[in-house]
Amino acid sequence: MQLYYRKTELPFRYPFTISGGRTKTHQPSLLVALQLGNWMGYGEAPAITYYNVTVESMIETIEAKRKMIEKFAFTEPERYWHYLHHLLPNDPFLVCALDIAAWDLFGKMKGQPLYRLWQTEWTNTPVTDYTIGIADIPTMVAKLKEKPWPVYKVKLGTPDDIAIIKALRAETDAAIRVDANAGWTVEQALQLIPALKALGVDMIEQPLAKDNWAGMQILYAQSSIPLFADESCVSEHDVKKCAGHFHGINIKLTKCSGITPALRMIKEARALGLQVMMGSMNEHTVGSAAIAHCMPQLDHVDVDGPLLLAEDIATGLSYDKGQVRVTEAPGLGIQLTI
Repeated sequence: MQLYYRKTELPFRYPFTISGGRTKTHQPSLLVALQLGNWMGYGEAPAITYYNVTVESMIETIEAKRKMIEKFAFTEPERYWHYLHHLLPNDPFLVCALDIAAWDLFGKMKGQPLYRLWQTEWTNTPVTDYTIGIADIPTMVAKLKEKPWPVYKVKLGTPDDIAIIKALRAETDAAIRVDANAGWTVEQALQLIPALKALGVDMIEQPLAKDNWAGMQILYAQSSIPLFADESCVSEHDVKKCAGHFHGINIKLTKCSGITPALRMIKEARALGLQVMMGSMNEHTVGSAAIAHCMPQLDHVDVDGPLLLAEDIATGLSYDKGQVRVTEAPGLGIQLTI
């Protein structure tokens, strides 16, 4: 195989802020391509500063390991993922990009879109939410009114959390879920959850710090709203721990190191009675298409990265009032535009 890569850095439509005052105006990502004969597969890994991952660090690793990455005799993605997992044990973001590219390559070799390779049908797929990042309340209301949508995900973790949801609820009857990004204490969560329930919130992501398992046991026993793990469920080794602490998990391809382990996480979560969501890390269409092909296996999805970004580098996903569709082209079904 031959490996190619380049950095992308796309602007957000609005500055994107989550709890802790973490704000981004652009999303840097690594775009990779794996070529085998006449086939070319594409993958993506967004850089996330609070995981200490930069595009530059991923490129440095690629250059150090390029010969080993390229020398593998590729036949199917699962074997390649296991090879990469051992070759790059401390680089799940890069492994994810390469794994997505390997699946895209494999789908093109087999002449099928990924969701069909996995023996799933494009029926009963969940609608994607649209994320509203933290800002002053008038700006958050303006974002909502600009984008009529059936499901919103609202970033919380501020002193004004209830006021934010009240203001948004006054403007819409749509479903609202919230993401605290580990921004609450147990005491705050116990006060906020009943009030959020009264305002029609139907899901809460990561209310507490990722390692506060004792606190999550308390919330799990008392919460009237389903609680989903995000930062507490990074890799497939975390799934079992979430049972009895959360009602569901939010799988992030980038964090868990790709499609291959994510498919195993879905099966394990189902066996444990957990609901399954897959979430965005502000990927453009390349990475978002990988999420979208998993949708027939999910209860909920957050695949709104291309909607939050002001520019894109590919086509292949369509959005219609929350409904997401992939093309029937092989692999990811995407076409690069730049």
